[in-house]
Amino acid sequence: MSSSPLSSLNLQALRPLVQAHLQWSAWERCIQQHGITIERPRTTAHPTYPSVVYPLDYGFVNDTLGTDGDPLDVFVGDGTTGLVGMILTTDYRQHDREAKLLYDCTPPEVYAAHGFINYDRTLLEGVLVLRQAMPTLWGDHE
Repeated sequence: MSSSPLSSLNLQALRPLVQAHLQWSAWERCIQQHGITIERPRTTAHPTYPSVVYPLDYGFVNDTLGTDGDPLDVFVGDGTTGLVGMILTTDYRQHDREAKLLYDCTPPEVYAAHGFINYDRTLLEGVLVLRQAMPTLWGDHE
């Protein structure tokens, strides 16, 4: 883990607060009303780092603004579960923090997105925040 000022905020400690207080249904309505634009379809290489391949469709929620000044990022899966969670990220290269939504992601896709973000924690790391407990999500998936 990096020793930059970004690492001084414990995202793990924020997990229960975000889970309890994020207006999940409002974000889900925003996605339904404005839609999602997929910039990088699953199995597409990252434009700057071609050895990095996206495990899921990746894009942004139209008409939103994230903390980095760009639209809010979203991973999109093959499920029908709606907004299942988010990953709170710290990007040590860009020196910023963002939230990346998980929309229509099945449990294996949630794990794939989380693993993708945390592949090299010296560059990028993320904390998974689920809307409901993983056993419930698995129950919805079966």
